[in-house]
Amino acid sequence: MKDLGTSPSNGGISRRAFLAALGGATAAAAASQACRALGITPTLSPEIVPAAGLPPTTLPLETAMTPSATPMPSPTPPPSLIGRVALVRTRERASGVRRALDLLDLHPVAGKRVFLKPNYNTADPAPASTHPEVLQALVDWLRDESAQAITVGDRSGMGNTRRVMELAGAFELATRAGLEVVVFDELSADGWVPFRPEGSHWQSGFSLARPALEADAIVTTCCLKTHRYGGHFTLSLKNSIGLVAKTVPGTGHNYMDELHGSSHQRRMIAEVNTGYAPAVAVIDGVEAFIQGGPDAGTRVDAEVVLASADRVALDAVGAALLRYHGSKQLEDGSIFQQEQIARAVELGLGATSPDEITFLTDDEAGRQYVDELWPVLSA
Repeated sequence: MKDLGTSPSNGGISRRAFLAALGGATAAAAASQACRALGITPTLSPEIVPAAGLPPTTLPLETAMTPSATPMPSPTPPPSLIGRVALVRTRERASGVRRALDLLDLHPVAGKRVFLKPNYNTADPAPASTHPEVLQALVDWLRDESAQAITVGDRSGMGNTRRVMELAGAFELATRAGLEVVVFDELSADGWVPFRPEGSHWQSGFSLARPALEADAIVTTCCLKTHRYGGHFTLSLKNSIGLVAKTVPGTGHNYMDELHGSSHQRRMIAEVNTGYAPAVAVIDGVEAFIQGGPDAGTRVDAEVVLASADRVALDAVGAALLRYHGSKQLEDGSIFQQEQIARAVELGLGATSPDEITFLTDDEAGRQYVDELWPVLSA
């Protein structure tokens, strides 16, 4: 068992180090079983070996594809990354993003074509949409990490996507930094890839944007906020809905009408995430909406930036932060009982419980924040 320690250089939290290290074996086993359920032979990190005698993990969603559907990649992060969440307490977005990514110590983009997925649901200022400083910080990090090329794209849910991206500064940044920009609403029928997982709550599957799926790596960034239209909260799992078509040209089906009209909306949000796995996801929580959202709401200074390759762990921490800061918009029950998170756990997308989460911090302010947050996350 590796001792994570408490010094700023490694950022481990000693009060949870034992539980987190113990939980890693469970996470590895769950990841292995999830991969096999997808027909993929998993490759385990040499440092993590599934513990013997663990009970089987059941995946209620049969992820085998129909013959006409596109095979899904493994949506599960590597076992060594499950549950690892970098937390930086800060009021400075750019430095906070960089510190969080440095804490994770990931290098997943060297020589790769990267798709950068922001949160451009509307052009309202953060925390409604991605702050320009966050996008710039991610572009700078990708450049420093030797990304071969960077493409930025999204689909807005509450506005014209091109206009939203213009107002949010995406095109200005793209021109300045030499990025490609894709407006998903302007894709042809060939620009969408259909996924039809059996047993999902989508009537006939969903379609994801081809430019993102054909990139070598996907990096996503979202905000810390609640969602008054049935999602309850919108974090990294919900950010994936921007990759889903509203309609595919030449077809009559409206995926967003289906999603927002379904009593299974939160489960459907999680199911979309089976179509891909991000190299890393970042939550800008310098400010947060704890009521209302996603475009406007009750704002608080949450003073945090989070980063992880594990969307379940990341969203669990994000949801705990919303509750910690007074949100009454989440469902009753524990954090891992929230429908988005519970369904994501069933699908093998990441950590399965709070005990599998390891916080990485770099100063006393961050460690104190974790200590205050832990009772909410683990209740």
